[in-house]
Amino acid sequence: QVQLVESGGGLVQAGGSLRLSCAASGRTFSSYAMGWFRQGPGKEREFVVAINWNGGRTYYADSVSGRFTISRDNAKKTVYLQMNSLKLEDTAVYYCAASYGGAVVVGEGEYDYWGRGTQVTVSS
Repeated sequence: QVQLVESGGGLVQAGGSLRLSCAASGRTFSSYAMGWFRQGPGKEREFVVAINWNGGRTYYADSVSGRFTISRDNAKKTVYLQMNSLKLEDTAVYYCAASYGGAVVVGEGEYDYWGRGTQVTVSS
């Protein structure tokens, strides 16, 4: 079993920055690709970004490319999401997810484990 716990969410003004963390349990963190998804008010959950098992491959949604950066530290069993130049439309619950196999995937059905989410609210 893999347990994922997100942290770092909160309230931030538009144009500001926030860093999310996702801490994982277990001994095989490096076997998983990791992804971030988000769900805004009244919207469906959407893909944000993913990173492969060793951090050598990443894929970003167009809406966040150039503003968000994903990274991972396998020794610490943690994945990060650095969010800069935040916009009102970035307001959402952000979810961390793990995909066994290690390759970058973008579909929700490809992920095996999910965190409970952390709220990010961007104000004007």
